Amino acid sequence: MFQDITTLLLDHKAFRDTIDLFVERYKSKNISVVAGIEARGFIFGPPIALAIGAKFVPMRKPKKLPGEVISEEYTLEYGKDCLEMHVEAVEEGDRALVVDDVIATGGTLCAAMSLLERVGAEVVECACVIELPDLEGRKRLKGKPLFVLVESR
Repeated sequence: MFQDITTLLLDHKAFRDTIDLFVERYKSKNISVVAGIEARGFIFGPPIALAIGAKFVPMRKPKKLPGEVISEEYTLEYGKDCLEMHVEAVEEGDRALVVDDVIATGGTLCAAMSLLERVGAEVVECACVIELPDLEGRKRLKGKPLFVLVESR
C-alpha cells in the first residue's frame, strides 16, 4: 500500500509542526550534514538543515547531479534502484542525519548511509515521517537509530 504525505503538506500548521519536531530533536546533536533522499526527503531536509545550521546534501537518482558523484545500488520491495551523491559534498568526520518521508524495507536509507560512510561521515541517525513496521526496514539499518513520527500498518 502506498503511503502519501500530501495531506500533511497541504496543512501548513501540521507541516510546520512536523519540521519543528525534527528540529527540536536534532538542534543539539552537532549535526553538520542533513542528507535528503530524492524526492520527498528534499521537502523535509532543507528546512531542518537551515534550522540546525547544517548543510543540505541531496541524495539523487542516477544522472541527476552534475559533476563527480559516487553511487550505491540497493534493492526495494519492488526491484532495484540507485542513489548518487556529490563526491565532495560530505567530508570525513561530518556528522550526518539521513532524512526521508517513509521507511518501508529500509533499502533506500541503507544506500544513503553507505554513501555517507564511504566518504568518512558518521551517520548519527535516520529520520522519517512514516514507518511501515510490517516491512521490517528498521532491521536493515545496521543498528543505527531511526526516529519516526508515525507508524502505519
